[in-house]
Amino acid sequence: MKMLKITLVRSTIGYKYDQKDTVRRLGLKKMHQTVVKEDNPQVRGMIEKVKHLLTVEEVEVEE
Repeated sequence: MKMLKITLVRSTIGYKYDQKDTVRRLGLKKMHQTVVKEDNPQVRGMIEKVKHLLTVEEVEVEE
């Protein structure tokens, strides 16, 4: 199963509320915090909206 390792590398200060909200809904609260999410179209869309604030890596997880 493919997973995405998402890290917040830039601050949301100065960005619009909808971008701050998207980062929060991805589960990121602090700088350099990392979360692992399932690779699906909904998460990909959220990442695309705030890609300038994140780094994303694909991770293969065995079940």
